[in-house]
Amino acid sequence: MTERETDGEGGRPGRPAGWWAELTAAIGFLTRLPVASLAHGADGLVARSFAVFPLVGAGIGAAGGAVFWGAAAAGLSPLTGAVLAIAFQVWLTRALHEDGLADFADGIGATDPARRLAIMRDSRLGVFGGLALVLGVGLRVAAVAEIAAPRDALIALVAAGALSRAAMVALVGMLGPAVESGLAAAVGRPARARLVLAGGLALAVTGALIAWPWAVAAAMAAALAATAVGRLAARRLGGYTGDVLGTAQQVAEIAVLLVLAGAFAASGQPAPA
Repeated sequence: MTERETDGEGGRPGRPAGWWAELTAAIGFLTRLPVASLAHGADGLVARSFAVFPLVGAGIGAAGGAVFWGAAAAGLSPLTGAVLAIAFQVWLTRALHEDGLADFADGIGATDPARRLAIMRDSRLGVFGGLALVLGVGLRVAAVAEIAAPRDALIALVAAGALSRAAMVALVGMLGPAVESGLAAAVGRPARARLVLAGGLALAVTGALIAWPWAVAAAMAAALAATAVGRLAARRLGGYTGDVLGTAQQVAEIAVLLVLAGAFAASGQPAPA
C-alpha cells in the first residue's frame, strides 16, 4: 500500500493511506465527530474502513459507559444512568442505526419489494417504526440498568458496540445490495479479508474484556441476530440496504446486552478479574 492515496481528480495527492485513513473514514461515517470530510464512493475508502468498524463501535460503547459511570458517581440511579448512556450514544451516532431500524420496521411488511423499498426511503415515521424505536431503545436501557455496576456496564457497552458493528459488516458479506442506488451501494463492498479482520477485531476486544465462555455467547448472539435480519432482508428485499445494516446493528447490540446482563446476573463475574 502506498503512503498516500490520490483524491480521484487527476491523481493529485489526497488523504494519507493506510489504517489511519480507514479509521478516520469509519469515525466520520459512524459518528458526528468533526473529522475530515469523506466521499462515500470513488476510491473505496469507506468500504475498506469496514474492517475497523468494531473499533469505532467499541469507542461509542466506551463513551456511553463513561456517561453511565459519571451518572453513578453523581448518585443517580442505574435506570437514569442507562437512559443517559443510551441517549448519549444516539446523539453521538446521529441516530444513524436507529433510523435504519425504524425505516426497516415500517417497510418490511408491505406487499412487494418495490413498495417496501419505497416506504423505507420515506422520511416519515410510521407506527411500526415508532414501536421498533421504543422497544429497541427500551431494551437497551433495561439491559444496562439491569447490569447496574458501572464497571460491568462499561464492559458490556464496549463489547456490544464492537460485536454489533462486526455483525452489520458481516451482513455485507452475506448479501448483495438490494438496489443499485443509495448509500449502501455507493459505499461498495469490502474485500473478504476486511470482513474477516472486522470479526477478528470484535472478538479480540470482547475476549479481552469478558471471560471467553461469555464472550463466545455474546458473539453468537450478535451473529444469530444479524443472520435473522439478513435472512428476512433477503426474502423481503432481495439484499441489503443501509436501513438493513442499521437494523442488524441495533438487533445485534440488543442481543449482546441482554446476554451480558444475564451473564453478570448469573455469575457475578463474567469479566476477567
